[in-house]
Amino acid sequence: MNDPLPRTILLVDTERYSDRDDVQQAFLRRMLYDVVDRTLLAAGIDQTLRLRADRGDAIMELIDPNAPLTTLLRTLLTEVPAQLRAVNRLAAASAQIRLRAVLATGYVAVDEFDGWVGSDLNHACRLLDGEPLKQALRERTDDYALCVSEPVYAGIVRHHHTGIPAEEFSPVTMPGKNGPLGAWLYGPLPKGGPAPEPEGDSGAGTGAAAATRSANVINGGQFGGVNHGINGGTFHGDIRLGGGDRR
Repeated sequence: MNDPLPRTILLVDTERYSDRDDVQQAFLRRMLYDVVDRTLLAAGIDQTLRLRADRGDAIMELIDPNAPLTTLLRTLLTEVPAQLRAVNRLAAASAQIRLRAVLATGYVAVDEFDGWVGSDLNHACRLLDGEPLKQALRERTDDYALCVSEPVYAGIVRHHHTGIPAEEFSPVTMPGKNGPLGAWLYGPLPKGGPAPEPEGDSGAGTGAAAATRSANVINGGQFGGVNHGINGGTFHGDIRLGGGDRR
């Protein structure tokens, strides 16, 4: 396995994808690719600066850490909602696309099988699958919910850079394999009371390479433990994602 390298991690998932028929799913995938590609290009991140893994209802991007994280976050706050408004105003009710996204940083290795290995990636996947983020999207009318990892908040958000309103991020806690994972949700908190304070890095996971043990294989990805997919599921094991599309 190659040495892990610092990466910016962007995960984007489509809500209620499995509820649609095949034609609608094909349309949603085209729209997902279009929204993500346009957003990354608007942030100055072309295909030479990223690797992509296709997960059907979701896209996972490993982005060169030299691409400015501040610019990417600012673009995620503005360009994705604009893209979704443009797409959904022309789409039928059955083809509306709603997205939740996670922006994180960390170390990820790409192995000889183009698999992605790293506990920081595991943590990002669990943030994407966390109930607070899902509930936030269910309650919103703007078709988009975004959260950032604690390192992104500490390094970027809290410094009040232009176009990144720190006061609009709130702490939430996502369930994790080895304990809760802290994150910061952009926009209104889900109803049902205030979110618990994040508890920092819980050290979840002992390395994604452990996913090679007792793992299920889906599209080249290995998911250890009990897992039910990115969309609507819960990850209870370390993750090794394969089949990354170099773009």
